[in-house]
Amino acid sequence: MAAGKPAGRAVRRVVTTREGGVSKAPYDSFNLGDHVGDDPAAVAANRARLAERIGLPAERVVWMSQTHSSNVALVDGPVDGPLPDTDGIVTATAGLALAVLTADCVPLLLSDDEAGVVAAVHAGRVGARNGIVPEALRVMVRAGARVERIGALLGPAASGNFYEVPAEMAADVEEHLPGSRCRTEAGSDGLDLRAGIAAQLRSRGVTAIAVDPRCTIADEKLFSHRRTAPTGRLASVIWREDG
Repeated sequence: MAAGKPAGRAVRRVVTTREGGVSKAPYDSFNLGDHVGDDPAAVAANRARLAERIGLPAERVVWMSQTHSSNVALVDGPVDGPLPDTDGIVTATAGLALAVLTADCVPLLLSDDEAGVVAAVHAGRVGARNGIVPEALRVMVRAGARVERIGALLGPAASGNFYEVPAEMAADVEEHLPGSRCRTEAGSDGLDLRAGIAAQLRSRGVTAIAVDPRCTIADEKLFSHRRTAPTGRLASVIWREDG
């Protein structure tokens, strides 16, 4: 890189739907999750198809074994298999795609385009409550990002209109992730995790926040564990292009 040239590169983001794969019901058809009971050969074919469509070799897509933890890994190249016990990935390496699997939880894609640092985060109820998002920001800063330059995309997830939970659970999440508690369309206690995560991001200095408004529970083009279980998993993917 020439002296004085900005490090920024084009950052790409992709969010899949149920359509376009080979999995059979109830995982039909573009299931990317390898832990939900689907035929492993179908999942492998779907993952290969995803890699082909985003223009990267399959080995350059990094997956996680998600456990609703607050563990975030910093990676600088392809890894052998899914990262164990991990719910967030950060990289400053170009041409390395980071994938998060969801079917109601919030997929969070983060990037500092100038520094070339990107992250994919699985922000489910437990992980978001326990601090996965601030931890991802911390690891991004360690990798060279600056919080005020970070942009965020909150992908399709269970919306507050339909995400019903017991009152005690709603109160507990609200205590740790303010802005999450809501009322559902039915008038019951609910959670809007994307609202809580957006508020948390803003409180830490992230101002460029985009929200995909689609609700996984309501939109049958998306996988939803709450609507139909067992079911498949969507993938939200982020990477920085070589340049």
